[in-house]
Amino acid sequence: MPVIKRYPNRKLYDTEAKRYITLDGIAALIRQGQEVQVVDYASGEDLTAITLTQIILEQEKKRRGFLPQAVLTGLVRAGGETVSTLRRTLASPLDLARQVDEEIERRVQALINRGELAEEQGLRLRDKLLSQTTEDNPPPLPDEETLERLLDRRGVPRRDDVQRLLDQLDALAARLDELSQSGEIEQSA
Repeated sequence: MPVIKRYPNRKLYDTEAKRYITLDGIAALIRQGQEVQVVDYASGEDLTAITLTQIILEQEKKRRGFLPQAVLTGLVRAGGETVSTLRRTLASPLDLARQVDEEIERRVQALINRGELAEEQGLRLRDKLLSQTTEDNPPPLPDEETLERLLDRRGVPRRDDVQRLLDQLDALAARLDELSQSGEIEQSA
């Protein structure tokens, strides 16, 4: 596992490759499947979570919509709550079909509310749109290679990325439990 040292001038140094590295470079290592640890040069404090958060922020700045708004909202809502809440927050936006159905419902209802569609017309339109995503009439799917390219372009994490994140959350939860039981961290009321 590469250990990245963060110096007081905020420069990052990859001790394994023996060179300075950028946030994009760390992101590339992670995308290649490597685990990284970022530590403060002077104190040895683990800065991995903070650095990963910075990477996510930079990705979001570069590519608006890198993370779905539902994920970002969920992260803010989770705040200091339990890791299981965070896990649910990250997993729920992956239910794309449900989100599409809800968006169809919302938009059709808005058209009805604005008087642009009669209620009966709106309900028929909604039913027609929703029926296009049923098992009886599935939309044509692109081949796997095209789909992967499209998802990569959109910044959608792959299954193994999500699994790696969930594994890290499990490890973090276990470590927090250990620290809590040993009395090394205070429990908040």
